[in-house]
Amino acid sequence: MTQHSSLAPERWAKFTRGQQILQIGVELQRARSALALLDRSSLRASYERAMRLVDLTVQVNAVPNLRRELLRWRGVIAKLYLSEEPDPATHEAALRMILELNSESAKQIRFLSI
Repeated sequence: MTQHSSLAPERWAKFTRGQQILQIGVELQRARSALALLDRSSLRASYERAMRLVDLTVQVNAVPNLRRELLRWRGVIAKLYLSEEPDPATHEAALRMILELNSESAKQIRFLSI
């Protein structure tokens, strides 16, 4: 998990909440590509990066409802990460859910074929 491991909370906090959610969504898009290619290693790495970004988002946001929903969502991704077999349906639902957490990111749902 090298891509986001050195990302400081102070830097992450400079992004808007929508940008943070969108960047988490980008990791799920990468995971989606790995799912299509049946590339378990890339899939797991994408899930790791998504969880790291969620951890940062929770750390820098004081909004309790957002934090609660992000942590619930993170639990879904953790289950996907630990799963023996890929679960495309749950993955797609998780991608939609994360984007729906913010009005800015929700606008991107129409561009996905979910």
